[in-house]
Amino acid sequence: MRTLFRRPAATTAPQTLDVYDIAHLAGGPRRVVEVALVTLSERGAVTLRATRVRAVDQQARGHRVERALLALCPRGRSTAAVFAALRAAPEVEEIGSRLVAYGLVARSGRRPTATGRRSLEKARQEGVLPHYVFEGPAALPDRRVRQAVGEASTVPSGLGKRLVRMAKAVDDSGPDADHGTGGGGHAGGHHSCGGGGGGSD
Repeated sequence: MRTLFRRPAATTAPQTLDVYDIAHLAGGPRRVVEVALVTLSERGAVTLRATRVRAVDQQARGHRVERALLALCPRGRSTAAVFAALRAAPEVEEIGSRLVAYGLVARSGRRPTATGRRSLEKARQEGVLPHYVFEGPAALPDRRVRQAVGEASTVPSGLGKRLVRMAKAVDDSGPDADHGTGGGGHAGGHHSCGGGGGGSD
């Protein structure tokens, strides 16, 4: 007797996908983090200086991914460490899982399906979202932000994990420590970051 296993049907996708859904379709978790960094920078919630990101907004508001990014920054932290940590954060992974459930991303390989590609192209043609959502940091007009985001997003995953551990060690050493030469960043130990990242809307 043969037992037939049927693949669960995909959940019907919503009529409107948000900017982070589209970012994930365009460039996966990496693009999600890129968009969050650029969005927060444009809002003035974070500052990007060379290889450092610093939260300056005292209110944790906005999308869950944005709140998670702010929560990663109790002080100034390297953009590479923020990328490495946030790409694997539950807030970002949940987007991918939801797109799989919608049938927009393949479960294996997490690449956009034909339906996902159509949704991405539709969003592009509507012309509402910024070009960097689709094309990444190369589309950013601000050279300083383009370099800071672009260089951090290309750090190899193994190095990124080491940077996360180094940044955590710097944070754990306390607010009175001198971090001017530690952890791979030049500017940074005494920056104060806002944004607790906990609350939900």
